Amino acid sequence: MNIFGKVIKRFVFRPPVVLALALLLSTVSACQQKAQRPAETGLASFYSTSFEGRITSSGTKFSNSKFTAAHRTLPFGTQVKVTNLENGKSVMVTITDRGPFIAGRIIDLSQAAATTLDFMDSGIVEVRLEVVSKE
Repeated sequence: MNIFGKVIKRFVFRPPVVLALALLLSTVSACQQKAQRPAETGLASFYSTSFEGRITSSGTKFSNSKFTAAHRTLPFGTQVKVTNLENGKSVMVTITDRGPFIAGRIIDLSQAAATTLDFMDSGIVEVRLEVVSKE
């Protein structure tokens, strides 16, 4: 093909090559997204006893004696390490619900998790969240 005196080769569509390239790019993109998720810091609070036995957003029954939590965006089943930045104590929780819905808070914990982190008396505490695994 000749456009303005330049010869341009015609593009030949090769499905196997295009498919392999698309698969490679999506795999690299997925790996980068997982690796790029930094630790999140902010305020944590805990569930009231009035939520005991209610159904969570994930469809499971809530229990303050289990190590569970609510987060606005992490997928249900995600394992998160929560560290109390005031005393260094940590706990592993599973995301089973959505929330918290109070500005400035990044996670709502069960009372079992809050007790382990030692902030039941204060009600809220500064924490760091680290995603450990996704189910």
